[in-house]
Amino acid sequence: MGSWDEARAARRTTARRALRDWLVDVCCISLAAVFSMVTCESVANDPPMSDGALFADVVAGALGCLALWLRRRRPVELAVVLLGGGLVSYYVAGPLLVALFTVAVHRPLRTVALVGAGAAAQILTAPLVHPDPDLDYVGDVLLGALLVSGAIGWGMFVRSRRQLLASLRERAARAEAEAALRAERTQRLTRERIAREMHDVLAHRLSLLSVHAGALEYRADASPREVAEAAGVIRGSAHQALQDLREVIGVLRAPESDADGGPPDRPQPTLADLPRLVEESRRAGMRVTLSDEAGVTGPGSRPGTGLGAGTAPDTAPGTGIGPGTAAVPGATGRTAYRIVQEGLTNARKHAPDTEVTVTAAGAPGEGLTVEVRNAVRAPARARTPGSPPSRREGPTAVPAAIPGAGQGLAGLAERAALVGGRLECGPSPAGDFRLYAWLPWPA
Repeated sequence: MGSWDEARAARRTTARRALRDWLVDVCCISLAAVFSMVTCESVANDPPMSDGALFADVVAGALGCLALWLRRRRPVELAVVLLGGGLVSYYVAGPLLVALFTVAVHRPLRTVALVGAGAAAQILTAPLVHPDPDLDYVGDVLLGALLVSGAIGWGMFVRSRRQLLASLRERAARAEAEAALRAERTQRLTRERIAREMHDVLAHRLSLLSVHAGALEYRADASPREVAEAAGVIRGSAHQALQDLREVIGVLRAPESDADGGPPDRPQPTLADLPRLVEESRRAGMRVTLSDEAGVTGPGSRPGTGLGAGTAPDTAPGTGIGPGTAAVPGATGRTAYRIVQEGLTNARKHAPDTEVTVTAAGAPGEGLTVEVRNAVRAPARARTPGSPPSRREGPTAVPAAIPGAGQGLAGLAERAALVGGRLECGPSPAGDFRLYAWLPWPA
């Protein structure tokens, strides 16, 4: 409340008097004058009161009305002066009520209580100094108490209403600002999620396409059958990349799918798709071994063995596991698939001639672990595009490394953290590169 009063006082002292303030002050002065003249008519007609005393009383009332022009700047001082004048003047009653109303509107409750106590003392004392000719002492006190309490109560009501409106405006402004922040945060999270989805969907497909295109470029001695096979793989990878891109764009065009911040409404891979992912990499020329040590990718995966090409375990729809196996949560299965996909993509980019080992293990209550290992390959010096091959370069020269943005592992760490897991990557003591993730799997 104090800050609200200080802000109002600061605005009042620094801002010029508005037209509305002029009109209100003129009305208050006029009402005070009319009230004083109406209520003091019996005093003016009282024979014991001399003309000089009546003139002095009227002048005091007029000065009190004119002093109301200062009621916004000095309400407490004005009320105290008028309380003192009310002890000896009848015509100060109207300006006094307006001053008490102003104090109740513009000052805190403690100040209003002190001024009200002074008004109560004035109500009890004034009838003894100059009694009303038409009322006895008790009636005069009751009438004065009724008028003073009405003025103060009305002023407190106006003050509370103004404070309520100010708080509602402040809440509305704060709610609008918070809504704008939430909308901005939602847009940012949506952009990040779309960026991760685009990276996961396209990086894998385009890296496969780049590997086969590089093979056609550097294998000048390839047979027509090999060229046709590579061209078919390139065509299929490009077609699949376009299909995935079309699905992601379809998600962007459907805002209702982002209303709850959930995953996009496109088919999401599960653990059951790991053998298919490995098979795609093998068709691209990679040497990949998939080891399912606990059968988490389905009953067709034999624990402790590598899955051969074309393995397609029988799985339960939407679970990422086979019948009779405890269900891996959908978010956990998708995250594990994306981690393996990114690991294979990075191995294809940075170590295309090395063997990659993919291991999936875990159990309900213990968590799901996925690991991708590949040997660290020394970087090869790539020739400048468009330049002729050097004498040392043969038909099987190593192509230039596939470019990347370097944000894939950071995105994987975010994915793992979102489901409550953790991600580790870097060289292992054995000298190879290790990508390891632990993901929660409730019992």
